[in-house]
Amino acid sequence: MVVMPGLKPKISIIGCGNVGIRCAYALVIKGIVREIILVDLDRNRAEGEAMDLNHGAPYVRPVEIAAGDYPDIQGSDIVVITAGAKQKPGQSRTDLVKQNVALYRKIIPEIMEYSPGSVLLVVSNPVDILAYAAYKISGKPHREVISSGTVLDSARLRFLLSRHCNVDARNIHAYILGEHGDSEFAVWSKAMIGGMYFKEYCPICEKRDCCDRDNELNGIFSEVRDSAYKIIEKKGETSYGIGLALVKIIQSVVNDTRSILPVSTLVEDYYGVNDVYMGLPSVVGSGGIKEVLKIGLDEEEQSLFKKSAGTLKKVIKDCGI
Repeated sequence: MVVMPGLKPKISIIGCGNVGIRCAYALVIKGIVREIILVDLDRNRAEGEAMDLNHGAPYVRPVEIAAGDYPDIQGSDIVVITAGAKQKPGQSRTDLVKQNVALYRKIIPEIMEYSPGSVLLVVSNPVDILAYAAYKISGKPHREVISSGTVLDSARLRFLLSRHCNVDARNIHAYILGEHGDSEFAVWSKAMIGGMYFKEYCPICEKRDCCDRDNELNGIFSEVRDSAYKIIEKKGETSYGIGLALVKIIQSVVNDTRSILPVSTLVEDYYGVNDVYMGLPSVVGSGGIKEVLKIGLDEEEQSLFKKSAGTLKKVIKDCGI
């Protein structure tokens, strides 16, 4: 067992694949935590990753990084779960979910034994289903069990809109909500740029004479929804974007910044939908979810939200969670 100095904030990462390590690397660069524990079935890999990360110590804020086992996660502020099987050719989504839920039935009890007070941040796909499974298996308050939800999807949307409109992505506020997957949807009715709704901005945009607004927005949404497929086809996985998105969520929790992020959380009477995890705009701070914001969706968006919920509920039912 690794004996650590008990530094705070402390983050443990279960799963040392590309996503887990990109998250760890981004945490080191950002300098927002003092201790990182890497847990993986392949202990040698975890040890190698810890060594590699530690060798950057002279160039970042002080942080202790070590490979460990479940007993070493004790006292973690957040446990990030990236472990999970990837979908194989010919494997159905339901079969993949069942495989990963079975894995979670082993992982979650270990976490609860050694660090029951930690916020659980689920990253393994499908994130909404597995966050719901983690909530059910752990017995923790739902506000302490969240997933990355549509935080990355929303970042992709803001990036593509910023590129099209030729403005800083940080000045664009727009959400992808619902499932982190094919049934997600863009909340165009509330999308803003520089404090203006897009319907107000487009008539004064420098591209107003050559831009078919509806076609452009539909194309941008399609690119967002299909981004992961394209990236995986080209390089085999996605990891940098999600690594940075995870750090934003972690920073919101450990620093209690109360950032509003579309993490996946338990839905409670949201346009008539209940008992499912979905990406919703939430105030994230110390201890997890502080509040879920019920933003005004137009009729089409409400329909898309309910359809997305139905898609997830069917998978939950099929998998017997």
